[in-house]
Amino acid sequence: MNRRNFIIGGVAAVGLAAVGGISFIHRPEFGRLPQGERLARIQDSPHYINGQFQNLVPVQVMREDSGENRFVATAKFLFGDKSALSPQEPMLSHKTDLKSLDISRDLVVWMGHSTFFLQLGGKRILIDPVFSSYASPVFFINKAFPGSNIYTAEDMPEIDVLAISHDHWDHLDYPTVMALKSKVKNIVCPLGVGEYFEQWSFNPQILHEEDWDTEIKLEKDFSINIVSSQHFSGRFITPNPTLWCGFAFITPGHKVYYSGDGGYGEHFKAIGRQFGGFDLMLGENGQYNMAWHDIHMLPEETAQAAEDVGARMLLPAHGGKFALARHPWQEPYQELTRYSQGKKYKLLTPEIGEAVYIDDSQAHNFSPWWEQMK
Repeated sequence: MNRRNFIIGGVAAVGLAAVGGISFIHRPEFGRLPQGERLARIQDSPHYINGQFQNLVPVQVMREDSGENRFVATAKFLFGDKSALSPQEPMLSHKTDLKSLDISRDLVVWMGHSTFFLQLGGKRILIDPVFSSYASPVFFINKAFPGSNIYTAEDMPEIDVLAISHDHWDHLDYPTVMALKSKVKNIVCPLGVGEYFEQWSFNPQILHEEDWDTEIKLEKDFSINIVSSQHFSGRFITPNPTLWCGFAFITPGHKVYYSGDGGYGEHFKAIGRQFGGFDLMLGENGQYNMAWHDIHMLPEETAQAAEDVGARMLLPAHGGKFALARHPWQEPYQELTRYSQGKKYKLLTPEIGEAVYIDDSQAHNFSPWWEQMK
């Protein structure tokens, strides 16, 4: 487990006793394990071994040589110095009116952490939306930074595709997806994640749930590819019951790659070769620690991954909203900026809510907004 799951598997266990034990873990947001035909599909996957999903290469979620274990990491989270982990003032933002955007323009809007609104090929795509104030099942853990929650479900137009990369609380947020329910036309997710949506009474006919290296062709000129990542899954105790992934969004005009969560590996080069490069990479950058280095990239690895996949532009994800690791909150941006010097791609660092037009991004020269904040 990494520290995010320590919270759920360790600290939240204290909450179980206080809140009501069995009834607490049966709240709908915890979901249920895959069953029936879905479980049979999972068991047929070459990536499902010995009762759980596996990465392409064996990795440790918590590295034994890191000097930390579950209890040490939990103690640091609860009692360590948190003064540098979150900003002391509201996050800078520029709220774009999503409903007024020209649907013919390909663009992306970062909404904090790993939530993105993407317009591509005339489709509206929402990636890993979390509009809640907490990325956890309890109100006192993983609180969003002040000013980072500028969007709500009400601000969203009709969503052609809701793309969910995996089932962790900071990517699959029950209150958010329930609030979006009436607006979502299609859901794309990796194997097993559809179980949550069926339990939450979404129409099964809108689910597109596949294994790695699978193309989901929603229209003739619009496809979404489920691609591998190096991570793990689970919302409480059972390890890796569902798959995790990245996405390659492909249209005749542009190609966009979202890494999802995950550590650095050879899969980035393979993805680059498969798709012949990308106009834009939305790449994980933040919440890293040497203790869980295998399942979260360091900034220098994010820079290398962008080169590996052949990205023309890189927009960082997985920061700016939650403190899930012990690094200062600005550090991922500072370090990625440093490691991006001299690279073939252009680094894009918009504020939360600021529209980035993919076809004319070279005109964008974003300021280092994190340096303007305490």
